[in-house]
Amino acid sequence: MTTELLKASSEGKSLNKDAPLAPVQVPAAVAEILAATPIIDIHTHLFAPAFGKLSLWGIDELLTYHYLEAELFRSSTVTPERYWTLSKSAQADLIWRTLFIENTPISEATRGVVAVLKAFHLPTNAAALPEARAFFKSQSFESHILRVLQLAGISDIVMTNDPLDPEEFPLWLKGVEPPRQFHAVLRLDRILNAWPAHWQAVVAQGYSVDAQASGKSISEIRRFLADWAKRMNPVCMACSLPDSFAFPSDSMNGRLLAEAVLPACRELNLSLSLMIGVRKQVNPRIGLAGDAVGRANLMALENLCRDFPDNRFLVSVLSRENQHELCVYARKFNNMLPFGCWWFLNNPSIVEEMTRERIEMLGTSFIPQHSDARVLEQVIYKWANTRRTIGPILAESYRLLSEDGRGVTRADIERDVTRLFRSNAEAWLPLRSRT
Repeated sequence: MTTELLKASSEGKSLNKDAPLAPVQVPAAVAEILAATPIIDIHTHLFAPAFGKLSLWGIDELLTYHYLEAELFRSSTVTPERYWTLSKSAQADLIWRTLFIENTPISEATRGVVAVLKAFHLPTNAAALPEARAFFKSQSFESHILRVLQLAGISDIVMTNDPLDPEEFPLWLKGVEPPRQFHAVLRLDRILNAWPAHWQAVVAQGYSVDAQASGKSISEIRRFLADWAKRMNPVCMACSLPDSFAFPSDSMNGRLLAEAVLPACRELNLSLSLMIGVRKQVNPRIGLAGDAVGRANLMALENLCRDFPDNRFLVSVLSRENQHELCVYARKFNNMLPFGCWWFLNNPSIVEEMTRERIEMLGTSFIPQHSDARVLEQVIYKWANTRRTIGPILAESYRLLSEDGRGVTRADIERDVTRLFRSNAEAWLPLRSRT
């Protein structure tokens, strides 16, 4: 064997991308290709710098993330009522002391903060936070974003944008223009899930609607959506739905979905992203951390996909018990694309189970993950975790394929990883470049 071939073998590579890899080479090849493939993060709650205070970043925001607040209330005597009276920095100090000093940070969420600190060469076991705070305070947000994207290995961030959010919609009306890495999503939660509480906000923007969505309300809602689609240039529309979601339905939710949202999506050639299974505020004392999970009846999804074949649905379901049904429906309806391991499912043990099941049933015709990040730096650890968890799953799938009689090449792996983390998203979301 030549020196060149020995070097290629030691690196787990083949000089010919189309030559089958030896089984021992596959795990390293998968890890390398995953690391080198820029990921499209198709669902986040992040904002570009132009959105001002809506853009969350830095150590205090990382530590007061609601996942960590939920852990705090399990490990501290502080009450939620007392906690909410504290300043942001005092909340962060309390969480740091409780979860990182007095306890070992072995949960998924606490390990994530440790991983972010390590990425920026900051101390992970300091008694207090002055060094971390000084570091983030010294950063230019615009250049910091580029560094974070590079560290996370992502090329595109898909935001969540609510045209009825009182802090956000005025920024769009002023002509806010996200940079090319950030893409808008037209979020519909206030319209579909809480129309009685928000229809007047639609009126205030110049549309003739009423509380019963009667008369010309439906056509006005469609005009509202078309106007906001023109303004935002979104890659899709989206809504988070409760575990009780049913379709068809005579409810306000069902009417607005069937008569306004789905026709608007077809007219605008936009997919509809549905995230199903949230039980809102089962414990309102703890704020955002107070939402829970419920098993949904996915016959609603069956009815949507069958009765609206010209609409496309990206779907994530929150209950672990719904995952097998989702895969089965995806095999029946090619206008539905499963994506991500959402919220309470975003733990390595469950991600592994779900991803194996999806590969076994769907091949590479799904999107494995999204970050759901609310704080910028979270994408660093969330995508590192995804690569670390999914790499061995892919390698095992290729090992089984090889044992069954078909060798795997680097070209195969590159195509598969690109499809999973880029091409599927590009096919379903018009990721329009911004200048």
